[in-house]
Amino acid sequence: MTIPSETALFRLSILGPLVSRSNLEHGELKLRIQEIASRDYNIPHTNQRTCIAEKTIEGWYYAHRRGDIDALEPKARIDKGVSKLPLEIRERIIEAKKENARRSIDQIIVFLEGEGVVAKGSLSRSSVHRLLQRCGISRMVGSASMPEEYRAFESQYAGDIWYGDVMHGPSVPVDGRMRKVYLVSLMDDASRLITHSAFCLGEKALDIENVLKQAVLKRGLPHKLVLDNGSAYRSGSLKGICARLGIHMIYCRPYAPEGKGKLERWHRTFRQQFLSELDTSRIQTLADLNARLWAWVESVYHHRVHSSLKGKTPLERYQRDLPRIRALGSKALKLDEIFYHRARRKVRRDGTIAWDGKRFEVPYELVGKYLYLVIEPHAKEAVRVENEEGEILGGVTPLDLVANCNRKRVKPKPDEVENVAPETSMVERAHECYNAELKGDK
Repeated sequence: MTIPSETALFRLSILGPLVSRSNLEHGELKLRIQEIASRDYNIPHTNQRTCIAEKTIEGWYYAHRRGDIDALEPKARIDKGVSKLPLEIRERIIEAKKENARRSIDQIIVFLEGEGVVAKGSLSRSSVHRLLQRCGISRMVGSASMPEEYRAFESQYAGDIWYGDVMHGPSVPVDGRMRKVYLVSLMDDASRLITHSAFCLGEKALDIENVLKQAVLKRGLPHKLVLDNGSAYRSGSLKGICARLGIHMIYCRPYAPEGKGKLERWHRTFRQQFLSELDTSRIQTLADLNARLWAWVESVYHHRVHSSLKGKTPLERYQRDLPRIRALGSKALKLDEIFYHRARRKVRRDGTIAWDGKRFEVPYELVGKYLYLVIEPHAKEAVRVENEEGEILGGVTPLDLVANCNRKRVKPKPDEVENVAPETSMVERAHECYNAELKGDK
């Protein structure tokens, strides 16, 4: 006796209320089938839950009456592996694939339609796929067909690698209305310690920079910072900050979540243990939400044993490598300046530069030169100007056109003006020649 397959047993369980009775009254079969078809079922070998058509259930019922459970076994297609496409089309499909093994099914269809071999829309993807699969050429050959290798890894020491990412958070009251917030987090790879995390009103570069600033103040400087590929992470201001701090930035490839699996695990833990327990009725401001976040991270998450840390908590694992952590050192005294934004500008002929719709005056001797305007990003205030080496060139002041109307201009002194010697003056030379010609005429 053959062992019934999972599919046959599933079909038999669906028919249970029908086949368990020897006799059904008139019209009862139809009512029972309708009742069974109204429910959803977990289909074997799939990840979907769906209903089953009445016609399908009726076919299973009569098949079971004819051949018991063996008749419920799935039947293989009679035409399996047989292509119904004309010979000339089959040959052209195979030839097109062999010409360029990287051609996808859609590309092959477009290719054949362009050649006029088939009419537009007449060739189905499934027909092409079955043909290529039967011929053993459905997959690309060479390096492109090789599965990409992913391996679990962990940095040797805390502070070697940090990960950064953003998660969508709840809505909180801000200025009298509900605003959605975003959780910006930085995690140490070796210890799973959250170097800093905060709810922000956006996921812009400035939000990420604020979290990074607090993280380096608390946990020192990482050697590498692995970030997503979004535009906020590729901003010039963030790149400049990391360069000044000596942090090497690494970007994950687009649509490759495997590169930041540890942070994805942190987000799942955060949803399960923090958001699920959060009493939103107590949250009146963004500061309330962040206060609870920081208390939970420092007193709960950092002190729980992590499954991948061999019985240690994130804080214990991080503290083990404290002697190797890169301290801020002298950078701590000018950290605010390091996080200033820089905008490259050319000084106009009137001694001004423009930024954010405003004009600023700089030392007039810088006219025509390229420099960097240093900006305090939160207050959006221009601080000073620097050259490309970071040397301070002078301060900036907002342009005041009215004040400049009565402003005394600096003019060069008379002795600073170079007197042109008569013998080298073209005007004097022309004058001498002209006079000589006049004298000759006389």
